[in-house]
Amino acid sequence: MFHIHVERFVGKDIESVFEALSDHAAYDQFPGVDRSVLVEHGSQEKNGEGALRIIGAGPLELHERITEFERPNKMHYRIEKSRPFPLDHRRGEITLHRSGEGTRVIWISTGHIKLPLAGHVLDKLAQKQFSKAFDSLLKAIDRR
Repeated sequence: MFHIHVERFVGKDIESVFEALSDHAAYDQFPGVDRSVLVEHGSQEKNGEGALRIIGAGPLELHERITEFERPNKMHYRIEKSRPFPLDHRRGEITLHRSGEGTRVIWISTGHIKLPLAGHVLDKLAQKQFSKAFDSLLKAIDRR
């Protein structure tokens, strides 16, 4: 099982940080993301609860459904489908808190890569790579 926990201070106001994290169709502007598409709009707002986005990075493709959306403090998601390997995604949470002149972001994702024998090895690799990717995405928001 992989468990990713990235916590970072971003020197931007909470509304700007939340907007950058919730604008699904614009994720391709972040390092390592080749494509991002909003496939289904949310029930109350475009990127809100119920929205489905597809994010691609090289051969990796993730279909993520927004399961909770409370502007500007919380966005939870679940990976419903993935390629080239199947995931059992248990938890995806992004929480934001006002912190002085900026925003404290906590990003948590847990799950398991469902491949016999190799899954546990790939979980460790995924944990390392996704932790770097989440941190890099938050750094990019901070540099804007």
